Amino acid sequence: MIQLNNTDTIVAVATASGTGAIAVIRLSGPEAITITNSVFKGKDLTKQASHTIHFGTIRDNEKVLDEVLVSLFVAPHSYTKENVVEISCHGSDYIVQQIMQLLLKQGARLANAGEFTKRAFLNGQFDLAQAEAVADLIASDSALSHDVAMKQMRGGFSQEIKRLRAELVHFASMIELELDFGEEDVEFADRDQLRSLIGNIQSIIRELLMSFELGNVIKNGVPTVIVGKPNAGKSTLLNKLLNEEKAIVSDVPGTTRDFIEDEISIAGITFRFIDTAGLRETTDKVEAIGVERTMQKLSQSSLIIYLFDITEETPAKVQAELERLNPNNLPLVAVANKIDQASPEKLAAFVTMEGLVQISAAEGAHLEDLKQALVEKVNLGKLDTQSQTIVTNLRHVDSLNKTYAALDDVLNGLGLGISGDLVAADIRRALYSLGQITGEITTDDLLDNIFTKFCIGK
Repeated sequence: MIQLNNTDTIVAVATASGTGAIAVIRLSGPEAITITNSVFKGKDLTKQASHTIHFGTIRDNEKVLDEVLVSLFVAPHSYTKENVVEISCHGSDYIVQQIMQLLLKQGARLANAGEFTKRAFLNGQFDLAQAEAVADLIASDSALSHDVAMKQMRGGFSQEIKRLRAELVHFASMIELELDFGEEDVEFADRDQLRSLIGNIQSIIRELLMSFELGNVIKNGVPTVIVGKPNAGKSTLLNKLLNEEKAIVSDVPGTTRDFIEDEISIAGITFRFIDTAGLRETTDKVEAIGVERTMQKLSQSSLIIYLFDITEETPAKVQAELERLNPNNLPLVAVANKIDQASPEKLAAFVTMEGLVQISAAEGAHLEDLKQALVEKVNLGKLDTQSQTIVTNLRHVDSLNKTYAALDDVLNGLGLGISGDLVAADIRRALYSLGQITGEITTDDLLDNIFTKFCIGK
């Protein structure tokens, strides 16, 4: 378990590892400015105002390590609400390591993973749900995932939870007050109002829980498996979608023997495409293993692209194959490939097939139609990430489920006419679970589990 000592001054590289134009080294803690000033040749940093930038050199005794820009953020006007310094130096690994060693020698301590954000949370800069959103924002790789993470980091989800919790706290306090007058048989908390409130809160929680399916898609992308018979053009399609030669393309059936995976963003949604081995009976052991893995990937997917060669198939055969491959009725897009090689009669035979997308992967024809069909299958509808609260975190889902169950117990208890102290205990359970989302109720183990998943330097 991380032992956080806010008398320490911590340091870490805030930029990604590897050689680049610049690197940023971040310090936070009571001695951040003093330690930096001890190795900085330029203005006296201890006498400068917050939110100012200063040019100078970092020196190890008389040896100049680099010319740098130093940004100052004086407590409490910083990310962590402590003194924070950011040193922008040249991105040489050697320079970065030399400056880091010098700062450690002057009394700084190497930061743990997520320790800057953990200090920000403990110092009241934001709540726990907002802190988790910082990690989501860093990891966001599409417009939607960015929008959702940004809204949560700015407190959208937290405000919803705090409002629900405040309403419950009021009734809990009224019931607790009743317990103080237990012998006088008084009732401060109107039971009908409490039932109505709980019904309203449960309705909101149901909406939040239902949003997780969309939230998970937005945050982690849509696992999309491309399946079909050998030589249907699956690898060609993947290459066209990715706009690169990711998969080997050959006229020889069974070229793809393992799955190939990559992702792209379409209309702000990340799709994780998986090209699989062609589906057929085979005596080749390696190819058979690939076919088996294809079936495993199908069961794990959220969306299926069934690709077939329109010159080789009939609508009846395709329909039968779709029913065989998709017994769980997952979202599926049927795609007829090689329309550039098909006769007018063959194309006409598939006109009545509902939802069919016709393309030529080799020519890149009608790929926009396919992309549109994929977006529609994800069914985000007219999702408004600016106003709609969307749950993306499994920890939050667990707490919401526990809250819902505790409120069920409150309703059951009210129906049975149980004593106020037992009703109050169930309300406290609901408050505890809601409080865990925002960090009003937390433990060291929970914080460690959350912040150790952050990168060092954040």
